[in-house]
Formats: sequence, structure tokens, C-alpha cells
Amino acid sequence: MMGRVSRRSRAVVMGAGLALVVPAALGGCDLVGGSKPATPDATVKALADGLAGGDLTKVPFDGATGANVAAFMTTVTADLKDLKRTVKVTQVSKPNANDSKATATLTFVWTIPASLSSPAATATATGTTTGTATTTPAPTTTPAPTTTPADGSDGLWTYTTPVGLTRAQDTTWHVAWNPTIIAPDLTTSERLTLTTAPAKRADIVGANNVPLMTERATATVGIDKTRIPAASLAASATALAQLAGSDPAAYAAQVAAAGSKAFVPLITVRADDALVTEQAGAIAAIPGASVVGGKAVVGPSPTFARSLLGTVGEATAELVQKSNGALHQGDIVGLSGLEQRYDIQLRGTSGVTVRAVVKDTAGKVTTSRDLFTRPATDGKPLQLTMDATAQTVAEAVLQGVTTTPAAIVAIRPSTGEILASANGPAAKGIALGTSGQVAPGSTFKIVTALALLRAGLTPDSIVSCTPTFNAGGRIFKNYNDYPPDKVGNIPLRTAFANSCNTAFISNNAKITQADLASAAAALGVGVDLDLGFPAYLGSVPTSAGSTEHAASMIGQASVLVAPMDMATVAASVMHAAVVRPRLIADNPAIAGFPTPATPLQPAEAQALQSMMGAVVSEGSGRSLAGVGVTLAKSGTAEYGTATPLKTHAWMVAGKGDLAVVVYVEDGVSGAQTAAPLLLSFLQAYGG
Repeated sequence: MMGRVSRRSRAVVMGAGLALVVPAALGGCDLVGGSKPATPDATVKALADGLAGGDLTKVPFDGATGANVAAFMTTVTADLKDLKRTVKVTQVSKPNANDSKATATLTFVWTIPASLSSPAATATATGTTTGTATTTPAPTTTPAPTTTPADGSDGLWTYTTPVGLTRAQDTTWHVAWNPTIIAPDLTTSERLTLTTAPAKRADIVGANNVPLMTERATATVGIDKTRIPAASLAASATALAQLAGSDPAAYAAQVAAAGSKAFVPLITVRADDALVTEQAGAIAAIPGASVVGGKAVVGPSPTFARSLLGTVGEATAELVQKSNGALHQGDIVGLSGLEQRYDIQLRGTSGVTVRAVVKDTAGKVTTSRDLFTRPATDGKPLQLTMDATAQTVAEAVLQGVTTTPAAIVAIRPSTGEILASANGPAAKGIALGTSGQVAPGSTFKIVTALALLRAGLTPDSIVSCTPTFNAGGRIFKNYNDYPPDKVGNIPLRTAFANSCNTAFISNNAKITQADLASAAAALGVGVDLDLGFPAYLGSVPTSAGSTEHAASMIGQASVLVAPMDMATVAASVMHAAVVRPRLIADNPAIAGFPTPATPLQPAEAQALQSMMGAVVSEGSGRSLAGVGVTLAKSGTAEYGTATPLKTHAWMVAGKGDLAVVVYVEDGVSGAQTAAPLLLSFLQAYGG
């Protein structure tokens, strides 16, 4: 117990073994800044600065020394050491010349991060008994109301504390030491503890509120190093990785680097995944291999839109370091994709309670009282436009394309909603469908056709389709399977339907490179917009040399797109206005996106629909007519340095309120390679 002390006292016991040494002559205490202020302002300011983390050793105290107070402050607030705090002087009484007493008020503001983990040493209080102050009586103080930000931002714990001051014989002002200066009604035997309650992470949901990323029963497959001799680790790690379809060398290195008693996870899958149901015997046969059950936020399958949706797990050391105290080791956060980009929204706000507790000699909490409480606020779901059925079908269609990257993207023209964005297994986790950067080949003739329409041509205009054409010294030719009966002077519609390269390139002088870029922008390509997810909206140079301009007419040279962009082009033609791809259902930014400088006109859209319809009725998309496709465009794009050059294979198609694109990095042609995949998608998904 601490009461008032005699000026002749040498020490006062403050509880918990802390003795505060008091100088024999308090009037000789160090002065703040070496001055002798007539008012207590300087002393109170020094106290506030010291309590905020500065130097308390030169603050003159009655009943303690600055060093003792600093040590007490460190001990009492050890659990709160990672929280930022400010301490400000909010009131100082103005004593008369003859007054020897004064009062002041300090305001503490602690920043409580939205995500916060309890310190490892924090004890959980077992009661709510209010502790009784054992020091000089002081005015009762009340913590500020609970702060619970709804947006996942940091909260504040704010409270005021009283300070008593005494003027010494040398006219300096001394702080009358009392633990209540640090926290409301704090006693010398109490310590502040911090405990947290995690918020429930919200789901990423798709169309019709179907959960896409949600907490599911899982199984983690890995190597338990305690169950296997060190000499066998490499062989077991390699065998397990091969069984799971992972990189054997990388996993073997990971196992070797882990501690001798570690369980080294390889992959976490749903508990009903074929890896742990159908391959359970094969896993058990590998020495040291184990399957550990649990729960985690995962998708419907290990591959389901993984490159877009991302993953969830424990915060990495890098994320913790970059968070400025918002994240701690062990926090569950989004590690990639949309889970990471919208992590604050999905993670919610952890619950926090700060208590003043008293412990017995065994460390058991005997009394406890709450000083601050912020209830946990669960995360807010992220609503996507993705249709779980469409995505599943698209991924199933691409499962057989194992030797080259491939993608399928489906968009609803009326709204721009992305229903599916699937990547084949050879894409190796890259969001190829929405952020790939590849040449569109002849699918870009939709853009070129719009530019030619604006230059005065019509679908019935006669153009020259020759076997070859020299543009700026480069010889261009048609693709190998171009129908020989479609050469000569033919309507633009026929040249478009059968994808005659020379017919388009021979008209390159009618339009400029800037005209191409303008037409592309009118159909949603080559613009710089943040759609709220990993997306590349294409690049169409506004200037180019003669040969590059000729190549741009057929979607080569420096023209680059993502598969999503060509689905957007088809959707814009179907919608008769530019379509902005929408994956984040409630993304308000889309409404504010600028309209193209030269928007698509209804007559232009009608002409393009006519030409794309001819692709289905008489051209390279005839195989799609039986599933209700009304317009399409095939494409190939040469790339690389091999002889002969490799070719990308493309097919875009429209059916009802559905625009679909299929892209295969290495293929024979759009009609032979991409069209069968698009047909399979439409046969399984009606839209």
C-alpha cells in the first residue's frame, strides 16, 4: 500500500517487489530542462512526453524517482508494448502565487489495430472482480466508449487520468506519484493485460450467393520428419510430391530445410478431395507421409479459380513486417489473389479487451476488471459475379489441355459480368484468362473491321484476297488451311468470315494506327482501368511503322490482349456499346469509367454482328452453329522464333446473353484447336 510519504523517507514499497527510491530532500530533485518554471506546465508536459515513451528520468516526482516510474510503466504495460500510444496534456490548473498545489489532466490514446493477436504471455482473466486502489485516493476516471470501426480500420482506446502536483521549496513543480496517472484507478499490484477474440473471416461468394471461398473441412498432406530416418527424407518427399502433382525438387528442398521434428505440409485440400480419398493407400505407403485433418478457407476444388481467388493462410514474415503492427505471427490472412487484395474487408476486426489484473505468486489471476473492450466484427463477404457452374465446367473442359497454357473466359454482354475465367493446368497458377498478354491474331479483325467501317467500307464492299501481300517489304500470307475458293475479289463479309489476312492488310492505307487504337477503345481494349481484380485490358499502339501497322491489322506486332479482352470485344458487339468486364459485383468504380472517345454506334454494331454471323453460317465457326452460337470469330497468331513459327489458337463466340473466348497458346488454328473446346463448354453450360 502506498500513501503519502514523509519528505525524510528513503524508500516506498510499491507492490510486486518494486521499491521506489525517494531522495532525502525532494526539494533538490532535478528540474525539467534545468529551469525553474513558475507554473507546472513544463513539468506536466515532460510527464506526458515521458509516459508516451520518452524520458521520465528528469521528471521531478514526489514519492518516486523518474527511473522507478519508467520501470513501473514498462512492467505494467508489457502486454501493450506493441500498441502505439500518445499522451497529451488536456488541462492544467493555474495556481496563484501562494498556492502549493495544482492539478492536471492527461489524455492517453492507444491505437488498437484492426487485426491484433494476444501476446504469448497474456493470461486470460477468470473473473470480473474490481480491484481496489491502494494508493492515495484520486478522482475516479472512466475509459472512453468502445471504438469498433466497421471498415476494418484501427480503433482508439482513449481515456483521461488525473495528475496532482506540488510546488517544492525551490519553487519547482513536482508530480505527486500515483499509479492512476497511467491508467484509470490503477493500483501498484495491478498489471494491464490484452486478450483478443478473432473475427470470423467472411466468404468470397459468387452468383446466387454460392460460397466460393469458405471454411471447409480440409486435409493437409505432408511429411512428418519424426517418423522417418533422415536418409529417407528425399525419397519420400519426392514420391509424395509426384503423387500430388507438385514440384518434387522444390518440396524435397523444403523438407530438408525444416526442423528435425517438423511436419512439412505439401498441399492442403478439401477433406473429400480425391488425393486423400482415392490415394489414401498410396500416401500411407510412403514412409513418413501423413494426412492431418483441419479446417481452412479454401475453394470448391484445389484448382477452382485459384489464380484469381487466391489463398488464405498464416501471415508470412514479409506480410507481418509490411503491416506496421497490424499483423502478427499466426494471424490468418489472404496470401494472394482477391483474398489478399480484399483482406481487410474479409478479415474483419478482431475483438480486444484490456484488463487490469492482479496475480498471485503462482501467476494465477485473482482479480480482474475491464478497462477497454472492442467486440469482434466479422468480415464482410466479397460478392463476385462468377457462376460456380460455369467456372467448374470451364475448368473441366481445360483439364485435358496439359501441354500448353489455355484459358476460357465467359462474359454476360448485358451486364459485363464475368461468369467464368478458367486456366488450364499448364498455366501454372497464372491468371492467364484475365491478365495474360498475348497477340490476339485474327480475332482482332473485329477491331480492324470497325476501323474500316468508319473509313467508309461496308460488309458488302469488295476487297482483294490474294495468296500473299507485300507491306513495307514483309510478305504476309493467309493461314495454311485458308479455303482456296475464297480468294480473289470478295465481299468484306466473306473475307472476315474466312479470315483472309491479305484482304485486311491490303486496306491498311485506308486507316491509321491511331484509328485502330480508337476502334479498339470503342470495344473495350487498350484502356487503363482498375477493375478491382488482376486484369490486363490490352495495348494497341497509336503509332507504328508501315510493316508494324500492317501486322497490327491482323492482331500481331505490338498488339497485346488478355483472353478476357477478346470476350469483351465480342460482348461489346453483341451489346452494341462498350462493355466493362465486371467480376466484383458491387464495384462502384465501373459506373464512373469514361466512355470511349468515339463510342460504338448502333449501325456499326449491326454491321459487325452481320460479319461475325457469317463466321458461323459460312466461315471458320461453322462447327458452333449447332449449339445456338449466332456470331463468332476465329484467330491464329504467330509467335516465337521456331521454324515454322508456333501459333496461338483463338475462338470467340456469342450465344444469347453469353460471350465466350477460348485461347490456346500452341495450336493448329482457331477452328481446329480452340473451337472444339468452346463447343464442349457450351454443350455443358447453357448460360
